[in-house]
Amino acid sequence: MNQLSSPADTIIAVTPIVGIAIGGIVIFFWILWHHHEVKLRIRTGTYKTIKFDLKSFSLLTGLLLTGIGLMLTILFACVDGLSYVLLGGLIPLSIGICLLIFFKVNPEFKTPDDK
Repeated sequence: MNQLSSPADTIIAVTPIVGIAIGGIVIFFWILWHHHEVKLRIRTGTYKTIKFDLKSFSLLTGLLLTGIGLMLTILFACVDGLSYVLLGGLIPLSIGICLLIFFKVNPEFKTPDDK
């Protein structure tokens, strides 16, 4: 095995830290600029609140997490069998199933035609 040199070790160790720091800075400035944009829209009277559609969000997120979780569970079960690695697929699968159940049983989502 080849041993990496000391500068290479340093670069490999610092790269994720720099990436996280730059990502944090980008997110900070996006939030700051969005805040200023909302303030200006409120001053000019063009700001409109957007109602969050929980019904569509829970359905879409539930379907996506169930599909991803099912595929990961099958993959991890085939590769490693029954082990703690299987949780990597079971956790999104169970969250997706719970969101689909929430979509189905929430009384606020019922339309007058539903029974």
